[in-house]
Amino acid sequence: MRLGRRSELSLTDRLAALREAVEVAEERLEVPEAASARTLLAKAGAREALGDATVVALAGATGSGKSTLFNALSGSEVSTPGVRRPTTGVAHASVWGPDGADRLLDWLQVPRRHRVEAGDPALDGLVLLDLPDHDSVRLENRLEVDRLVELVDVLVWVLDPQKYADAAVHSQYLAPLAGHAGVLVVVLNQVDRLDEPAARACLADLRGLLDREGLAATPVLPTAARTGAGLPELRAELGRRVAARRAATDRLAADARAAAGALAQHCAPDAGPDRSRDADEWAGLTEALADAAGVPAVVSAVERSARRSGAAHTGWPVLRWTGKLRADPLGRLHLGSEAARSSLPPAGAVQQAGLVAALRRARDAAGQGLPQAWRDELRRTAEFSEERLADRLDRAVTGTDLGPDRTPLWQRAVGGLQWLLVLTALAGALWLLGLVGLGLLQLDDVVPLPRVEGIPLPTLLLAGGLLAGLLLALLARPLVHAGARRRARQVRRRLLDRVGEVTDEEVVGPLTEAREDHSRFCAAVTRAGS
Repeated sequence: MRLGRRSELSLTDRLAALREAVEVAEERLEVPEAASARTLLAKAGAREALGDATVVALAGATGSGKSTLFNALSGSEVSTPGVRRPTTGVAHASVWGPDGADRLLDWLQVPRRHRVEAGDPALDGLVLLDLPDHDSVRLENRLEVDRLVELVDVLVWVLDPQKYADAAVHSQYLAPLAGHAGVLVVVLNQVDRLDEPAARACLADLRGLLDREGLAATPVLPTAARTGAGLPELRAELGRRVAARRAATDRLAADARAAAGALAQHCAPDAGPDRSRDADEWAGLTEALADAAGVPAVVSAVERSARRSGAAHTGWPVLRWTGKLRADPLGRLHLGSEAARSSLPPAGAVQQAGLVAALRRARDAAGQGLPQAWRDELRRTAEFSEERLADRLDRAVTGTDLGPDRTPLWQRAVGGLQWLLVLTALAGALWLLGLVGLGLLQLDDVVPLPRVEGIPLPTLLLAGGLLAGLLLALLARPLVHAGARRRARQVRRRLLDRVGEVTDEEVVGPLTEAREDHSRFCAAVTRAGS
C-alpha cells in the first residue's frame, strides 16, 4: 500500500496511531467506536495484502439505471437490469486486466465475476462491482450493500432525476460519507429523460445538496447509460482513479480519519491537570484510609503503652506493681509482622462512610474535565476490592516500624531515685521497728534517738521517703504523658507514611494511570485523524 500525500501523515503511521488508540480503548473503555476501529484495522491489514487493484462499486436505488450503467461500462450484459434482476443479494463483478483479482474478490465475497477481455487498457486493474439495490424490499440485499460499501475503494453513487434528492439516500449514505468525499463519485443517470435546461437545473440542485452535506470535493457526472452520454467522462474518471493506484490507500485513510473522529468524542484534550494528587485531596484520602485502617487505635495504644511504661519506671514503687495487672495496650494489637493479621478492630460505619466519600472525591478529582466514558472507567478503577484494600492497609499498619522502645534516661534516673527513696523509707521503718524491739526489752534508753527539729530521725526517714516518692511520681507524671504524646505523634507520622504508600499504589496510582492513558489515547486519536 502506498503512502499518503507528503503534507499528510502516511497511512502506515495513521493506522499505527489508530491501533494505539484502540489498544488503550480496549483496556479502558466500553464504547462501540473502539470495536468499529478494530474492525477497520483488520480490514486494512487484509486489504494491504491483496494488491493495489482499484475496487469501484456502483450503488443506487431501484430504477436508477445502475445495472444498465454497469453493463455499458463492462461492454456486455453482465448484470440483468430491471424487474428481471436477481434478488439473491449477491453483487456482480467485472474485472479489467490480466490479473483476475480472484483473491480480492474472495475477500469481498463476490462470487459472480466477469473478465473484460477487450477492455480499455487505461482501466487495467479496475474491479467494478454492481451492488444490489439499497432500497430493496429484501433485507439481505440491503445488508449486502451496507457490507460492501464499507469495503470498496471507490463508491460511485448512481442517482436518477426523479429520486436524486431522496432524503433517505442523503441521510443514510451520502451525508455520513462527508469525510470520504475524495473516494466518492456521484452520477446523475438518465439525464436523457430531461431537456437541457431541466438537466442543468437538476445538476445544480444536486451539486448544492452535496455541498451542504460536506461533499464539495465529490465530482458529479451526468450520464445516460442507454445512449452512452457521459460514459467517456465516467470512464476517464475511473481511469484516473485506477492510474493513480492509490484509491485503496485514500479509502483506508478516509476510514481511519472517520474512525478517529468517532473516537475523538471520548477525548478531552483540554481536561486540565490531574486533581487527585492535590495536597488537600491526597491528605483527605490518606486520613480516611488511615481511619479505616485503625491508625487512631494504634496511636492511642502507643500513647497508653508509653504512659504505662513511664509509670512503671517513674511511678511510686509502693503502687507501681498494680500497673502490671493490666496488659500492655500495644501488645494486644499483635503488631510488628506483615505476615500475620493484626487484632485491630474493624472499621466502624463512620470510618467506612468516610472512606467511601474520600474514594469518591478522589475519583471525581481524577475525572474532572474528562468525557463520560473515561469517568465511567475511573469509577470502575475506583471500585476497589474492600478485602484487598483492607488487607493491604492492615499489613501496612502491622509492618510499620513504631520506633525503638527505649526507656528515656530521665525516667531511668527518676526510677533510680524512687528506689533510693524506698530504701530510705525502709531504713526508717526498720529503725522504728528496732526501737520498738528495744522498748519491749526496756533498752530504749540505752540507744540515743536522733531528732531533726524535734522529729525523730527514723520517723522522718520513713515519712520523708514515702512522701518524697509520691511527690516525685506526681511530678514525673506530666513529663511521662508529654513524652507519650510525642512518641504517639512520631508513630502517627510513620503510619501515615505507610498508609500513604498504599494510597498511592492502590488508589491514586491507578487513577493517575487511567488519566495518563486518556492523554495517550487522545494523542493517538489526534495523530490518526490529522
